[in-house]
Amino acid sequence: MEDILRIAAGTVTMRPYVFAFFAAYLVAAVPHLGWRKIALFTVVGYLTAFLSEFSSITTGIPYGWYYYIDVTRDRELWIAGVPFFDSLSYVFLTYCSYATAIFVVAPIKAWRWDLVTLETRSLRNSFAVLFLGSLFQVFLDIIIDPVALQGSRWFLGQIYGYREVGAHFGVPLSNYLGWWLVSFVLVFALQRIDAWGGSSRSERPAGVANPPFRTLYGPILYVSVLVFNLSVTLWIGERLMALTGLFIIIPAMAISAVTIIRRTNRYRKEELAEHLRDFPWSVASARKG
Repeated sequence: MEDILRIAAGTVTMRPYVFAFFAAYLVAAVPHLGWRKIALFTVVGYLTAFLSEFSSITTGIPYGWYYYIDVTRDRELWIAGVPFFDSLSYVFLTYCSYATAIFVVAPIKAWRWDLVTLETRSLRNSFAVLFLGSLFQVFLDIIIDPVALQGSRWFLGQIYGYREVGAHFGVPLSNYLGWWLVSFVLVFALQRIDAWGGSSRSERPAGVANPPFRTLYGPILYVSVLVFNLSVTLWIGERLMALTGLFIIIPAMAISAVTIIRRTNRYRKEELAEHLRDFPWSVASARKG
């Protein structure tokens, strides 16, 4: 029992940044989708990520051949050769990518003290959000994986490696193709869970709320993950790695920012009406002007 408690405590204390991001995910996701859907997605997302990692370390599919170095097995939770925190990370990475895709695609209603995406059920479950959300998640991994591979130089620790040195700072391109496939599956799973019933169309799901600027929580989490990993990259002295990451992510962010600005307060009345039909509890209902 003492060993179990020690490993449980170590799982959190050794990776406080992961669990800080996970807590931020709950703060962002529950008011957006409700606690039932988020609880279900957390389980489904974790299991999907775990199976993808377990498959890759045993068969090389979908990320290519890599291996975990279980030097912390006696200090944090590992499951079948995969560290618990690693698979858990996919959950909040998927949600913030999904929420950011919605923020880019949906019309936006803004006023001085708040703003809201005029998302609809059909938009949430659209192919556009699926495609863009999965791409956003791959962009995160393009920033994360190279610096994570240098874990011995910072507080992550050297926990994994690839059988062969890859073309992108040691990371093989197969890893990113695998990430796109798994991200596509994860965003699709989140969409299906979101489309699942559980409450009537007019009934506010448990946990859904309208705190100020709730629409921004997911995108802020997304940017926070980027900033954290780019900061660590610079901290360990990998300037070229950080610069390459910026060259990859800045065009996508710039295009997204322009799209968001152009769609703000330029929605059609039909778009607002459909949003309020789908989500009558939306804060936009109090600001119809």
